[in-house]
Amino acid sequence: MFTGIIKAKGIVTAIKRQGGDVRLTVRSADLPWSDYKLGDSIAVNGVCLTAVEFHADGFDTDVSIETLDVTSLGQLKSGSDVNLEPALSLGERLGGHLVSGHVDCIGIVKSRAADARSIRLSIEIPAEYSRYVAKKGSVCVDGVSLTINEVSGNCFELNIIPHTAAVTIIDDYAVGTQVNVEVDLLARYIERLISKDGDGISLELLKAHGYA
Repeated sequence: MFTGIIKAKGIVTAIKRQGGDVRLTVRSADLPWSDYKLGDSIAVNGVCLTAVEFHADGFDTDVSIETLDVTSLGQLKSGSDVNLEPALSLGERLGGHLVSGHVDCIGIVKSRAADARSIRLSIEIPAEYSRYVAKKGSVCVDGVSLTINEVSGNCFELNIIPHTAAVTIIDDYAVGTQVNVEVDLLARYIERLISKDGDGISLELLKAHGYA
């Protein structure tokens, strides 16, 4: 699990294609790499990946065909900046929200505008995922835990404060940028609970007990 609080920015220094899969080498001077071990999970732009080799200043990871198909990692090039977050340890502060690192869909930046010192972004996602986003709800974009300001159709708006822009790759976003989106886990569980396949829990029952 992750929190959506980015610990460092990294840079892709090598991309090796092998039998359809890709091995990425990511470097960053801002993480204590000696604290991690082979097999640890590290989120790269919000995608949970497994470290298969470590260097003094980074790590290697294999990206499967499936992951390339459903995320934006296939667009990375040597020199691309990425957001990094090692997996959450028990006892750490949960500063964002619970994030699995399993990307739901690719979103597209539809607009970017200055909003005082912040950046206002509008991101469009596929229609089937729009039901999981809500005003003032949480969403994870390229591994960053963010609060949704507004929702309109298949688009949601975000306000990016200067600190977030400075310590993540969001400041590089332009209209047309593709981003990894993971919707709130709670939204998915609630949908399952109130669906016809749920175990006796209905929307009416939740309303009756003050949960909806």
